[in-house]
Amino acid sequence: MDYAIIRLGGKQYRVREGETLVVDRVKADEGKTFTPDVLLGDATVTAKVVAHERGPKIRIGKYRRRTGYKRHNGFRAATSRIEISLGGAKKAAAPKKAAEAPKAEKPAVVEEHVKGMPSGYEEMTVAQISEGAKTWNRPMLEAALEYEQAHAARKGAIAALESALKAKEGDS
Repeated sequence: MDYAIIRLGGKQYRVREGETLVVDRVKADEGKTFTPDVLLGDATVTAKVVAHERGPKIRIGKYRRRTGYKRHNGFRAATSRIEISLGGAKKAAAPKKAAEAPKAEKPAVVEEHVKGMPSGYEEMTVAQISEGAKTWNRPMLEAALEYEQAHAARKGAIAALESALKAKEGDS
């Protein structure tokens, strides 16, 4: 993705590398950098304050007919000119952890099988787990739930296992 969406001053902006934006005044001084909130995109966004400026003058006039009431007022918004730079991907660090995680999981999977987890559980999809959970006994459900909470943490599988455990409690 060659762009990112950031939140700055309560507004959202679509930004690209090297782009210059005029935004509402930011607290950082000229020449300083800051990192805005990234809403979409897998890159780190850094913004450098190029200058603090004032926007164009907006004239405001009030008038009431037949009374001689006329008032004029002006307003210039305080703005900042920032330059955007997109850094490397945020998720670059995640694959390293993911690569290390399977090595740690392998022995744990063997222990879980010994405790009574259903055979082939690690390769099952959430749909297969929710179907199979209806026929598994209580120790199998507890072992599978413990495995999900410790390793996979798939919300759908956890919900299916918890509902199956509640159904077993209701039957008892």
